[in-house]
Amino acid sequence: MKDKKTIKKIRLYIIYILIIFGLAFILQSYVFSRVVVSGPSMQPTFNNNDVIFIEKVSTEIGYINRGEIIVFNSHRESNSNYIKRVIGIAGDKIRIKNSKVYLNGKLLSEDYLPKGTDTESNSINTEYIVPNGYVFVLGDNRGNSTDSRILGPISVRDITGHVVIRIYPFSEIKIF
Repeated sequence: MKDKKTIKKIRLYIIYILIIFGLAFILQSYVFSRVVVSGPSMQPTFNNNDVIFIEKVSTEIGYINRGEIIVFNSHRESNSNYIKRVIGIAGDKIRIKNSKVYLNGKLLSEDYLPKGTDTESNSINTEYIVPNGYVFVLGDNRGNSTDSRILGPISVRDITGHVVIRIYPFSEIKIF
């Protein structure tokens, strides 16, 4: 009698563990994901080895705002993911002139960048019109970033999520 109760408890625990792992898998795959930042392209906002969490639902339904920091598939270097800031959304006109970024004819206020940051165009064409289904992104470390100046506009289908929180280093935990 006691053995049957023990076996029932063990089965119940196994079922609970499977449910927990199933829920964790669903959350990881479709809602939130942990990402480790690699490289200097988003300095000073993010540094190499910062640990962040991205939210996937809003980008999956195409809800992307200017200023959000996104993670996307670059389709370069074995499909590595890049992290960049959205500067323009579909229909926006981006112009890089005199090392400054203009959005729809107005100087873009970029208070997240260190004073004196220059933005070079990296191409002859210094004006970009963002097509439907795409975004224009720049890294915060403008002198060391492979972004839309090189890659062109980024398809919203390639976006895996946007940053919601930095959890490491612990001294710099921040909600975005």
